Amino acid sequence: MLVGLKEILALAEQEKSAVGMFNATGFDSLQAIVGAAEELDCPVILAHAEVHNVYNDISFVAPAMLAAAQNAKVPVCVHLDHGVSLSMIWRALRLGFTSVMIDASALPFRENLRVTKEVTEAAHAMGAGVEAELGRLVTGEGGEKELAGADPAAFYTRPDEAAEFAAKTGIDALAVAFGTSHGFYKAQPKLDCGVVRRCAEATGLPLVMHGGSGVDDAGYKSAIAAGIRKINYYSYMSKAGYDAAKREIESGNSSYLHDVEYAAMLAMKEDVKRAMRLFCTPART
Repeated sequence: MLVGLKEILALAEQEKSAVGMFNATGFDSLQAIVGAAEELDCPVILAHAEVHNVYNDISFVAPAMLAAAQNAKVPVCVHLDHGVSLSMIWRALRLGFTSVMIDASALPFRENLRVTKEVTEAAHAMGAGVEAELGRLVTGEGGEKELAGADPAAFYTRPDEAAEFAAKTGIDALAVAFGTSHGFYKAQPKLDCGVVRRCAEATGLPLVMHGGSGVDDAGYKSAIAAGIRKINYYSYMSKAGYDAAKREIESGNSSYLHDVEYAAMLAMKEDVKRAMRLFCTPART
């Protein structure tokens, strides 16, 4: 069933758990994500990232994502991940997404606040929820180094700024920087869950972990206990699909692309299920 951001995060808050957000970059990952959620009876956030729009335009994937959500046996929120351009955010809202992320975190605090407030007012008028980001991860959404050589802690979210930001923008969820990064980890990240706890207390909002794939079990548990209610997960799901596709090709068992895609889908589904078991609670519908 198709639901909004506030509704699905309320389920996570009720259970003191986190709902997983997974990027769907094609029909194979779309089936993997929804199939995993239904098998485990977990609510899920199905996302299209602006950075992935080059592979599948939002106008093409939105109808499939919305149909999958509407037909699912569990609550599904359809979300725009890392919307950095207003044009993409407006497209997502017009197409029926129930949630959008405005990522103006690279802008100065006041400008981030202004842009986020503008988007929040428009999205709420259309019945959609809004996530924003405060603080910076040292890597971009594609895993590229945006703040090369920088100390990640220098860009952690400040609770005092988070409180003002939440109060003045009216957002429904806040992505915070506390030690994770996008892409693949060379070593386990050192998470400062004190940042999460203080931001949760300061804002009263559900908080979001970006760069969630690759975090160890203890990291998930600590972050959720501190107030994380949404975990963004993509890179390691994608790698599971890539590895399975590679094995299928190298096996020489088939020359059909659909066999490769199917193998990738099954592998991604198992990886999503593994992640969901760590941080989600079954939907009580």
